[in-house]
Amino acid sequence: MSELSDQFDAPVKRFDVGGHALAYRDVGPTAGESDSAAAPRPTILCVHGNPTWSYYYRGVAQRFGADYRVIAVDHIGCGHSDKPSQSEFAYTLANHQSNLAALIEHLDLSDVVLLAHDWGGAIGLGSVVRCKPRFRGIMLLNTAAFPPPYVPWRIAACRIPVLGTLGVRGVNLFARAAITMAMSRNRMRPAVAANLLKPYDSWANRVAIDAFVRDIPLSKAAPTYQTLVDLENALPSLADLPSLLVWGMKDWCFRPECLRRFQSVWPSASSVEIDDAGHYVIEDAPGETLAAIGQFLDDKIR
Repeated sequence: MSELSDQFDAPVKRFDVGGHALAYRDVGPTAGESDSAAAPRPTILCVHGNPTWSYYYRGVAQRFGADYRVIAVDHIGCGHSDKPSQSEFAYTLANHQSNLAALIEHLDLSDVVLLAHDWGGAIGLGSVVRCKPRFRGIMLLNTAAFPPPYVPWRIAACRIPVLGTLGVRGVNLFARAAITMAMSRNRMRPAVAANLLKPYDSWANRVAIDAFVRDIPLSKAAPTYQTLVDLENALPSLADLPSLLVWGMKDWCFRPECLRRFQSVWPSASSVEIDDAGHYVIEDAPGETLAAIGQFLDDKIR
């Protein structure tokens, strides 16, 4: 699959968490179901970052949904999920981790392989730490799980008091910029760009985009700083799980040094470095990314 479909037509399901509806797509054989007498295949749990949503993983569902159960979540405030105000829901990393863990428990998932990108890495890995017996492997795409060693100026600018929020929520600056800045090899097709932006069509519906940016901890006093320290300290406990690291090496946000930090703590991880791909590595290099996922699943999970 060298080019992804523009559409992700899988039905949307919802799960109530704290009085808010968390949406997710559930594709392929469910627990106890299989196309053969063999044991059911593992579940690929797809966890997105900011400013994307479950749509980012449409190619994974299309490529692997016939043989694997593929679940792609929308965090609260994102995609098809409810978008409560910040007074109604605290948009912190810890709360997103708790929501995902609650969904995993609610669906009683087992034999799970995490697939995570951007903020989804810290959110998804938090759920692995909490629910480790349910997991069989980890696949990461351009992400981090530790306090940020740097904050790119293009993101720092979105945190400027008042002006940053006006840009992010008023004119959708962050999500619109990502359409061009998050790819290096290819130009994003207009239909894909429109679909990525579709859930974030108003000030109210951009609450999570702004909140994710402001949840980046710039000091030890920030609420999410300790959450990331705790997660980083827990990473060695996950080293026994098979892991895959696929990296767009032209990413100016989660740069190659983030990849090196994961490699240092998980020395047995399989790594695929795509030299000319950017942050949206599935969009920029779908053929290589999906091939790497498929090879990892065949070699390490099945």
